Amino acid sequence: MPRPLALIRARLAELGDLGRRRSGLLRRVPPLHDLLELAARIGYGARGFVYLSAGVLILLAAVDLVGDAVGVKGSLDWLALRPLGRVWVFLVGLGLAAFVMWRVLQAVFDADHEGTSRHGLATRLGQAFSGFSYAALSFAAFSLLIHAPEGDPAVEGVIRSREQAATVLALPFGKWILVGAGLTIFGIGAANVVRAWREDFTEYLACSAKTCRRVSPLARTGHIARGLAYLPLAALVVLAGLKSEASDVTSLGAALEAVERQPAGSWILAIGALGFIAFGAFSFIEARFRRIRPPRDLNPLG
Repeated sequence: MPRPLALIRARLAELGDLGRRRSGLLRRVPPLHDLLELAARIGYGARGFVYLSAGVLILLAAVDLVGDAVGVKGSLDWLALRPLGRVWVFLVGLGLAAFVMWRVLQAVFDADHEGTSRHGLATRLGQAFSGFSYAALSFAAFSLLIHAPEGDPAVEGVIRSREQAATVLALPFGKWILVGAGLTIFGIGAANVVRAWREDFTEYLACSAKTCRRVSPLARTGHIARGLAYLPLAALVVLAGLKSEASDVTSLGAALEAVERQPAGSWILAIGALGFIAFGAFSFIEARFRRIRPPRDLNPLG
């Protein structure tokens, strides 16, 4: 461990021991290692709740029981409009913030012991990108506590996306920045599909072999659905950049609506919704069974 970090950790440990000796209340507080594990499990549960909600809303839209389909952010907007919605959004925001903390431990401090090989660094880089995306989602959840949506979440999502695209296009080289953003979205989607086929999702689970065999298809189905859902959005963002037209940008929910308007689109949308639900369900399984090993030494090199 680098010497400054070692000194900081040693000092914090001394302060913690001193506090525990002097306060009976602090003696009942679990060790930091256990608190970090609890936060990570809460984070996986929050991620599961968000994707399960989005999947259910997309499925209901596919069978015309609700309005337009919404994406992950749109599901938070929809939730904020329900009774006690702000309470739910606040709790989800906290859970997603806990998940971001866990992603930092994975990406920066190698909590999963991926190492510094090319594969290990690629995995940790993916965890870092994931952390950024969930940080944005957590921020969006907390923003809803101040500015709750007033209209249709699907429409507001499109308006918000186009405003952001217009801001990017106004920057120097904004056209190519937007194209790069679209290609990044495409890369994230493709990476999810590839990961669904290549990765052993049970490797990180502390459950019986029988249980692992049963839950593995949920992970594969969920990653494929999540990956494919991003591809239409990526194509629209790239085209908007090439044409320098912010009006061509849309939200994930609106991109899914465009898919629904195609032949057999409702069936495709319903299958995608079931994939989102599967991903949410597997996140709950991870909240229960995943091996959580918070690093005891804050060493970015593993």
